[in-house]
Amino acid sequence: MIKFAAFFNKMIMKKIMNWVLAATLVCGASVFTSCKQAKPQEAKAEQTVSTEVQKVTTEELIRTSQSWDGVELPDYFQGRPELVAVKYVFPAGQKLGWHHHPVMNYGVLVQGELTIIGQDGKEKVVHEGEAVVEMVNTIHHGENRGTKPVILYMFYLSQKDLPLAVQHPEIPLE
Repeated sequence: MIKFAAFFNKMIMKKIMNWVLAATLVCGASVFTSCKQAKPQEAKAEQTVSTEVQKVTTEELIRTSQSWDGVELPDYFQGRPELVAVKYVFPAGQKLGWHHHPVMNYGVLVQGELTIIGQDGKEKVVHEGEAVVEMVNTIHHGENRGTKPVILYMFYLSQKDLPLAVQHPEIPLE
């Protein structure tokens, strides 16, 4: 009999708790609805609240199989890739020494204007907001001929222990 009474009390308590939960949800919903209805009236009075939802936009910056000088990019390496992202900051008037990249790389110039010069004298000016695909295994250098720092984000498709660039100090900058 004691077990039945405990079971019966438990069932009654469960029903009471369900009623309390239901009443709380109904009352809470009515309060929420009242507040929700009151807010648009306040917003109409103030005219400062924006309910516009902004959407994510995309813009493809570049899709190519060639570097900036028109040369076809090499095939991918065999084996495990190592992706590397680098932020470069070139002060105004700064020149980067002659070098080449043994790996494919590309980037986005987010500030300033960068001039890339190939050893053959061919030049490419990269403007703010533009993407660039660098030369692979071709000697070149970069210059900031502008008045503000260049900020450039570069992404390298490399492999473990490969250098991102090989310097050529034997070639003098003019």
